[in-house]
This record gives sequence, structure tokens and C-alpha cells, in this order.
Amino acid sequence: MIDMNLHPRRWRYGYAWITLAFFVFSLAGHWLFGWFAYTSEQIAHNRPVEASDYVVQMMRDTLENWQSEFLQLLWQVGGLAILLHLGSPQSKEGGDRVEEKIDAILRRVAPNDGDRIVAELDRRFERQPDDPPEHRFRGALGARAQKKGPHRGAAQV
Repeated sequence: MIDMNLHPRRWRYGYAWITLAFFVFSLAGHWLFGWFAYTSEQIAHNRPVEASDYVVQMMRDTLENWQSEFLQLLWQVGGLAILLHLGSPQSKEGGDRVEEKIDAILRRVAPNDGDRIVAELDRRFERQPDDPPEHRFRGALGARAQKKGPHRGAAQV
């Protein structure tokens, strides 16, 4: 088994290093094969092979390729990550609903200890600050939360 504590930085950023290696490899391949295509085209048209002309042409092709592929993918991945991090409604609705249902089940299965178990789990796993107030302040509400009856949004059996 590999001891991940020996090289924590290497393991922590392994995905980034692999992605960087793929990027450098593909960029070098793009420029190398672009050189072959450029020289063949110049020779076929009886024109001189000039490095400056090649660099301009390859920069244009590279940026054009990035615009159509890389930037689109970057927005899709980066934009989704940002929206998930900010907590857009589409990214949260599934998890919150499941958590609400599990809390309701815990209160039904263990009516005397349900609120205590939910409060203990909330403290241990630290619900996020953007969670509904009844999650954040359940410990402070104590008996008041029990008097209100079933948890808001819970299905009545």
C-alpha cells in the first residue's frame, strides 16, 4: 500500500499534475504536427518555410481551438462548481429534502430521543450556515422544537 503521508503535496495535487501533463503533451503534439503540415503546405506551393509565419499561424489556430473547446469546457465545469459552491437552488434541493425526511424518520422511530439524536448529528457533522434556521438552531430551541410537533415539511403518517 502507498503511504500518502510521504509526499502529501504530490498526492494532494495529483489530478492537477496529470491534467497539466496531458495539456503540455497535447499542446506540444499540436505544434509539432502543425509544423509538419505547415512545411508540407509551403513546399507544395513553392513558398519559403518561415518560422515567424508558422508561429503566427499556430497561435491563431491554438487560440481558435481554445475558444471553441477549452473555454466552453472551462465554463461548464467552472461555472457548475461555482454555482454548486454558492448553493444555487438546483444544486441543493435533493440533499436537503433527503435530510429532512431522515430527520422526520428519526423522530418517528425514536420519539423520545429523536431531537437529541438529530442535534448530536448536527453538531458532529456541522450543518452549513446556509441551512434553514431550524437546522442551525435546533439545539438552542430544545423543548420548543418538540412542542411544535413534526419537523416542517415532514410527511404525516
